[in-house]
Amino acid sequence: MDAETTGKKSVKQKVKHEFEEMAILTAYLAFLFCALATYSMMLLNRFHVSYFAYGTALLNALVIAKVILIGEALHAGTKFERKALVYSALWKAFIFAWLVFGFHLLEEIIKGKIHGETLAAVFHDIRIDDLLVRTGLIFITFVPLFIFRELRRVIGDENFQTIFFRPSSVPDPKLSRTQ
Repeated sequence: MDAETTGKKSVKQKVKHEFEEMAILTAYLAFLFCALATYSMMLLNRFHVSYFAYGTALLNALVIAKVILIGEALHAGTKFERKALVYSALWKAFIFAWLVFGFHLLEEIIKGKIHGETLAAVFHDIRIDDLLVRTGLIFITFVPLFIFRELRRVIGDENFQTIFFRPSSVPDPKLSRTQ
């Protein structure tokens, strides 16, 4: 193989990996956001607008998945990666929840500007309490997500897939707590 072929294969592998990461993150977030949309509709007894609620949930899942991937590419939240896994996962959940908060704030500003509002009017109309509640829910959603992502980072992709997705007839004694 020449260097050009190897380079193209590497780019193809990176694109494939990025697509897989995006699909996994989007699926996880879409499941949770659709569950929250269903819960909200049940509380408000507003099932007649379900397509909009689910569409928004899916779009948010897609966008937030991309925010996570961009944040990871920029090495956001790596401060505690040399500490215990739980600290690193909690820190990343916290940092990425605030990245999503910033994204939602930017989204509200752009929507307001599109509708011709001044920046002062946009900030006046933004419901910070709503954004803070969303950020709390995102944080809670991110904790298990980042625990699994940190576990995968620490033990490696192959070991992670072996542990979670491949049946084994004989348990690995190294993974057992009772020896």
